Amino acid sequence: MRTLDADAVALATPWPDLVDALANAVAESDVVSPDRHVHPYSGTADADSSLLLMPAWTTAASTEGLVGVKIVTYVPDNSSRGVPTINATYVAFDRVSGEPQAMLDGDVLTARRTAGISALAARLLARPGSCRLAVIGSGQLAPAVVAAHAAIGGIDHATIWGRDAGRARVAASAAGQLAGIEVATADDPASAVGEADIVVCVTGATTPVLQGHWLRPGCHVNLVGSFRGDMRESDDDVVRGATLFVDVPGAVVAGDLAQPISAGVIAATDIAADLAMLAAGRHPGRTTDDEITVFKSVGFAAADLAAARLALAR
Repeated sequence: MRTLDADAVALATPWPDLVDALANAVAESDVVSPDRHVHPYSGTADADSSLLLMPAWTTAASTEGLVGVKIVTYVPDNSSRGVPTINATYVAFDRVSGEPQAMLDGDVLTARRTAGISALAARLLARPGSCRLAVIGSGQLAPAVVAAHAAIGGIDHATIWGRDAGRARVAASAAGQLAGIEVATADDPASAVGEADIVVCVTGATTPVLQGHWLRPGCHVNLVGSFRGDMRESDDDVVRGATLFVDVPGAVVAGDLAQPISAGVIAATDIAADLAMLAAGRHPGRTTDDEITVFKSVGFAAADLAAARLALAR
């Protein structure tokens, strides 16, 4: 069985190729991607921690067919322990025989496919000429998000804000080295967002960090961090009046959409399209320069499989 460590996964999934692979994956009809399993921990001090299982497989019984599953732990208290909040392993099996084929570093795979989906959404939805990026959150995803957006879409300046100024500086330094662009830090999220064409939130917040009145007309927002109903990165004003998109229909369970839907601020029918519709050209995406577009992603197993297939092929 092959083993791909973090460096091997990163080298085998360059941003342009990865984003194209993700775009193709959402349009493929030969990939089965069941609903992911999210199991909150119970009986421990880490009540907000979760175990996630994300399976997907190709339906074609061919030599290139794979069955893959990502196993993820999410432990928000790890930020105080100085270790990543998300830890993951990806296991790939042969589609025909069921034999184990490979084990891939799931942390890097997750970071790259998540950042790649964000960059793909911006490519499809951001206003033409967008060049300034703001990232809210300074965890392990922030440098990858900057690098992905810079690699595929004209971003020449980025600003990172995080609650811990020291971690934000570390993330900005890493992002600048990866992306080859100027990356600054901000003293507060409002100043980071106020000058941005594209805003990406990558936090585990349970109360809104991003406020709608900070957004410039024509801004595009990617909400990446929340995946449970009790997690929320944006306030009502972010989604109220914006044109809303999701990576998959199941994204409505995340708090950024579920909570304003429950409160009657928006309706589920206000969601204009999912990523498959956008990538296939079945929805035009943005229609005016002044329109604010919001893309909510929770991650989906077909994206993990696409990234793993690309890494193994290379």
